[in-house]
Amino acid sequence: MSNQPLAVVTGASSGIGAATARALAAQGYRVVCAARRTDRIESLASQIGGTSVTCDVTDAEAVAALAEVVGPSLDLLVNNAGGAIGLERVDEADPADWRRMYDVNVIGTLNVTRALLPALRRASSGTGTIVNVGSIAGHTAYEGGGGYTAAKHAVAVMTETLRLELNGEPLRISEVAPGMVHTEEFSLTRFRGDHERAEKVYEGVENPLSAEDVADAIAWIATRPAHVDIDFLVIKPVAQAASHKVARGPLTPRS
Repeated sequence: MSNQPLAVVTGASSGIGAATARALAAQGYRVVCAARRTDRIESLASQIGGTSVTCDVTDAEAVAALAEVVGPSLDLLVNNAGGAIGLERVDEADPADWRRMYDVNVIGTLNVTRALLPALRRASSGTGTIVNVGSIAGHTAYEGGGGYTAAKHAVAVMTETLRLELNGEPLRISEVAPGMVHTEEFSLTRFRGDHERAEKVYEGVENPLSAEDVADAIAWIATRPAHVDIDFLVIKPVAQAASHKVARGPLTPRS
């Protein structure tokens, strides 16, 4: 039996999820890479010596199959699967988009957490850790973000509730809330494949966060001493002061 700690990363096929799987492997974790796109996670798992599991987090049977692969003991769960769809005003929103965002971001996180909590309670390290990847959108509102902010607010409250309900057990519950992260797919998905519109989100922004920046923060949380729980970590690029306030152009000191 391997002495390596075991981690599960959902949404591991790209972006923050893939970067997190790599970062954790570099820290000595054996990583189960879970996502819907089999070819991508198989490639990633082969690169980092991990295991790939095709899994749609909204599908209870798929999540149960993931739990079977994980087995009786798990040290770290990174609930990263999620995403945004559209940027319409509330009065123009499609309820189907909101339902999909809630299903993936919230119900998906619930499904995986419920299925893997028994294994986390038997972590080989003695302390199981859950890191939920939220967003600054889970703590502030912005125009056009109603459905996504509602879903990420729910993730934030779910994380807080878990911490209260699991108090007294050797379990750590954390939320990482990134700001503007330039990944290959987040805005492209939000704008339904419109590359030009997706790239305008980052236009003129000096050094938005990368997936690796967020992955580094997650790995740091996971590798704190067992008695230390990083409850809530916000990470933004220097150019971003808030969800709605981003400097565009070179960052220059005032003389």
